[in-house]
Amino acid sequence: RWITLASVATVIGLAFRLRDPENLLGRGEDLGITCALVPSNLPGVIHSRRHDPLSIPFHNCPTQGKDVIVSLEDAVVGGLEGCGQGWSMLMECLAAGRGISLPAQATGGAKLAFRTVSSHALIRKQFGISIGAFEGVEEPMGRIGANTYALEAMRRFTLGALDKGLKPPVVTAIMKYQTTEIGRRVVNDAMDVMGGAAISLGQRNLLAETYVGTPIGITVEGANIMTRTLIVFGQGALRCHPYAFEEVRTLEAKDVKGFDRAFWGHIGHIVRNLCRSILLSITRGYLASAPAGVHPKTKIHYRRLQWASATFGILADVAMGSLGGQLKMKEKITGRFADIFSHMYMSTAVLRRFMEDGQKEEDLPFVQFYLKDSMAQIQKSFDGLFDNLKIPGLRWFLKDVIGAWSRINSMGSQGTDGWSHLITRAMMTSGEQRDRLTSGIYWIGEKSHGVATVLDRLSKNDQTARLENAFSVVTKSEATERKIRAAFKKGEIKAKRGLASWEEALSKKVISQDEFKLLTEADKVRYDAVLVDDFNDKEYHEVIP
Repeated sequence: RWITLASVATVIGLAFRLRDPENLLGRGEDLGITCALVPSNLPGVIHSRRHDPLSIPFHNCPTQGKDVIVSLEDAVVGGLEGCGQGWSMLMECLAAGRGISLPAQATGGAKLAFRTVSSHALIRKQFGISIGAFEGVEEPMGRIGANTYALEAMRRFTLGALDKGLKPPVVTAIMKYQTTEIGRRVVNDAMDVMGGAAISLGQRNLLAETYVGTPIGITVEGANIMTRTLIVFGQGALRCHPYAFEEVRTLEAKDVKGFDRAFWGHIGHIVRNLCRSILLSITRGYLASAPAGVHPKTKIHYRRLQWASATFGILADVAMGSLGGQLKMKEKITGRFADIFSHMYMSTAVLRRFMEDGQKEEDLPFVQFYLKDSMAQIQKSFDGLFDNLKIPGLRWFLKDVIGAWSRINSMGSQGTDGWSHLITRAMMTSGEQRDRLTSGIYWIGEKSHGVATVLDRLSKNDQTARLENAFSVVTKSEATERKIRAAFKKGEIKAKRGLASWEEALSKKVISQDEFKLLTEADKVRYDAVLVDDFNDKEYHEVIP
């Protein structure tokens, strides 16, 4: 069940437990998990049925087989040598796949929301003012802009590793979990800003299918609950630790000398992390250094990431050492560790993108907003750990002493109002930055399309063209509207807004005939762009049976 594209596939990937009761291969009766590629046209293969994932047009299908005969040498991945090697193959494939497809899907959806909402926020007016000028709307728009910037940063950063042949399973688990969750939050914010325009189904609605489809990516490879509580820290604590994995390996191999080296190295690691954590906490990270050449306003984030890393390291060692095998069952605890680990990775990706993009001053609000919010989330998770880590003999110390100090000496807070204002202004301003931050998606306005394509798509009732055209015309008319408002304040005209004010401004030569035409055109395209679809009874039942 739930096999992507199975109903249209010519080859079906199959993972199964391979048994050899007669020991024909000479490797025992149970060879373990094995992967095979089965041609879909073989007798007995059934793959013609489909699931209906939330009515999204996506091939997601069950597969079945009865008395299907394949050759081991031809079907098993790796031939006879690949028998029993399926688990490692699956982990490698999952590591690559969940770092590519799901982050791309989430990033594309976020960019669509960014572009759609920013156009709507400029075009749609309330009390004669674009709704994007209201502080209540700036708040979700700030989150949309910053999270979209972060998603693209994370996507690029991870693809760089995969492109070099690396297959980091923990990093790609973080990507799967965090990008789908962030994508969901972005779309939810976009739905709130657009209101009725986002819930009225039809050709003019660009967000509804994205909104409905967000849970699909979240459930791939198991719900994000499992990814967060079992995989990210559960695997990461062992795989990413400089000594823990080696300790386990040498114990299993009964290598006493190797274990001693790993064990005492681990002790030294704990002492170093403890000292770093204390010193960085007392100095609020200022003892840490930032890389040479970084933007002065980002140095604090490099320092606080090192502070968070040292604190995370010592707490992880304390939890692993005191709880041992019980830790994997403490899923609320491992979930908080996973959140800290994830936010450190994502913040690193954002800083990396900012540097690689040339540290553009206009991008700084997006970077600052995201990093401040990310550090606040890290602080929240640390507070949860201090309150809930039940370590014999240390609980009171962690909760009442360290926890109290942590809340007083916080790593981050939600002070993002100023940055959200700047982000919203950037989102609603036509130009290179807006196009760059939403590049890579289907949208009118990219250099490759041109005016002819815009007009052609407008004639085909394309909502992307309609929004982009309205955004462009309304932007051009803003200077004229400012002239009329200034004339009203000076008492040169009596009508405050609308057609009456334009006609009066024209008659008193406050604006020219061309400017009057621009205002009427802007009003026309604005009205058309904010309309939603409606149907008669027959049409409605054809769309929704």
